[in-house]
Amino acid sequence: MKKAVITAVTFAATALAGPAMADKLDDIIASGTLRCAVVLDFPPMGSRDADNNPQGFDVDYCNDLAAALGVTAEIVETTFPERIPALVSGQVDVGVASTSDTLERAKTVGFTIPYYAFENAVVANEGVEMTDWEGMKGKTVGATAGTYEAIWLEGKIKEWGEGEFRPYQNQADVFLALSQGQLDATVSTVEVAEANVKSGNFPGIRVVDKAPMVPDYVALITLRNEQGLLNYLNLFIHQQVRTGRYAELYEKWVGEGEPADLTIKGVYR
Repeated sequence: MKKAVITAVTFAATALAGPAMADKLDDIIASGTLRCAVVLDFPPMGSRDADNNPQGFDVDYCNDLAAALGVTAEIVETTFPERIPALVSGQVDVGVASTSDTLERAKTVGFTIPYYAFENAVVANEGVEMTDWEGMKGKTVGATAGTYEAIWLEGKIKEWGEGEFRPYQNQADVFLALSQGQLDATVSTVEVAEANVKSGNFPGIRVVDKAPMVPDYVALITLRNEQGLLNYLNLFIHQQVRTGRYAELYEKWVGEGEPADLTIKGVYR
């Protein structure tokens, strides 16, 4: 009788504990590969070098994360609209793709704390008379569909009650349309604006002004229910900052100066 009771108790405890479940973090380590979604038409965060190899801040960030995990990095090129679908469909493990941490997106994917923060600039065709950001009023403007910049521009067009907004599939198409005069202006991150003007790939464009937008905090993304992986990614971002690697990557890809503060005063992130 005593033996039967002990056996029953042991069985009940085991049942309550449940089976040990591997999570995405374990899967990545076991596979030996970290698949990162990265946007490669978004310099200096992501682009291709003269030999067509991926390069940029986000590429290096993925490589750093893979090294920390002891696995090999695989860069999976995605456009901005493809980032979340690629993650949800299992094509990638994480997104290192300058993804703005919006509440709407958080219904679908899991966000880390910010790993970068952008300010935005107004970029115009040189043939368009414009001296500040308000000069976009009544003009034809565009941005990559679904991005922070696109949402802000669409809102401004509605607020002004004049002008036209045109969505594009990727960043390169936006700047090509701007260069060719199909757009009067766009809004992009300061980093991208300056890189594209300097590159000479889009002649006839110029940076006009800062856009009066709050900083665009961007995060790493993974599946919403993968809390173990999200915890690891958050700690990784902390390590990148406190070891000086974040500042090192900023200087390498953006330039001299202080990288953006990743915290908001009065809020723990």
